[in-house]
Formats: sequence, C-alpha cells, structure tokens
Amino acid sequence: MRLVLLGPPGAGKGTQAERLVAHYNIVPLSTGDLLRVAVAAGSPLGLKVKDIMARGELVPDDLVVALIAERIDAPEAKNGFILDGFPRTVKQAEALDRLLSERGLKLDAVVELKVDENILVDRIEKRIKDTKAKGHTVRADDDPAVLKQRIAHYRKQTAPLSDYYRRKGSLWPWMACRASTRSRRTSNGRSPSAFRWEVDGWRAVS
Repeated sequence: MRLVLLGPPGAGKGTQAERLVAHYNIVPLSTGDLLRVAVAAGSPLGLKVKDIMARGELVPDDLVVALIAERIDAPEAKNGFILDGFPRTVKQAEALDRLLSERGLKLDAVVELKVDENILVDRIEKRIKDTKAKGHTVRADDDPAVLKQRIAHYRKQTAPLSDYYRRKGSLWPWMACRASTRSRRTSNGRSPSAFRWEVDGWRAVS
C-alpha cells in the first residue's frame, strides 16, 4: 500500500498516518523526520542536507526526493509507505511520479483530509486556553496567527495538488468517498490502480 496524505496544518494527518501505518504495516515517510535522521546519520546525503539547513536554506527538491528514494528502497518498505509532508507542490508531485515510475511503482491512493479552517483556529485557541489553565507553557507553534499564515501558505502552495491528482483521473480513476479500505471499481469493472479520497480529518481511517 503506497499512500500520500494531503491536508492543511492541524487537519490530523499525523493521527491518520499512525493508524494507517499500524493497519497496513507500512513505513511512515515524514520529510521532517527523514531530514533529521539523515543529518544524525552523517551520511554523504545527510552532510549535504546539514550544510544547507545550517545556512537556513530550504533543502532542494532533488535531495528530498533522494532521501525518499533511499527509504522506499529499504527492505522495511517492502509493504509500502505513507508520505506525510511530501509532495508540497505540483513540481514535487511530478518528481515523485518519476521516482515511482523508475521503480515500476505507483500510488494506491491520495487521501485528502478536509477540515474547516475555522475549526482548526478554534482548536488552537482552545488548546492555548487549556494549557494556560493547567499552568503549562504554551508551545511556540500554538499561535492562531501563525496557524493562519501556515494555512494561507498551504492554500497557495499545496492545495493545487488536489487538482493535480484529480486531473490524473484520466489515468487513475478518481472518486470522492468517505474513508474506507474496501475495494472500489470503476464503471468498466476494473479495480482502480489509484484514486483520491476525501475524508473527515477528525475521524479515524478504518
């Protein structure tokens, strides 16, 4: 099972990824984790990443794709993987397509978590209130203004991926449905090789 999770910050991608990883026994591929592991390992690729991050620059797409390629090729990924945080742009999605194609692989599904943006902001505000009430320190990223900026960035940079994967319906049948692991079939009776799900980010994928 090879999956991509899409959704705005705070939509619950991490929660759903944990459940899917456990259910399908697949490898979680978070780009942030991959970068940290590569740097810690001190591999040639990790050293390149470390220097770039030390300069405060964004890690180029080709290096991120190379990191993903390493994990996909690892024995523990034989059952598949779930990508969270990549691709973030259409350009990255195209790079991912090429990477998989070179290995004779393709995605089984792209899952988009749909959550009302106002609810995301309300949840942050509630979490801040609860944290302060308990006398704890509020996390730096628990800031409604910061979340709104991240959502705006997602809407501009990453949201177009929804249309990108929808357009691939000319090659991969697309259908919007509730979260489900049941087999789906197209109008011609064939099982789709991949499709795009729209699910409620507040519910577990079962």
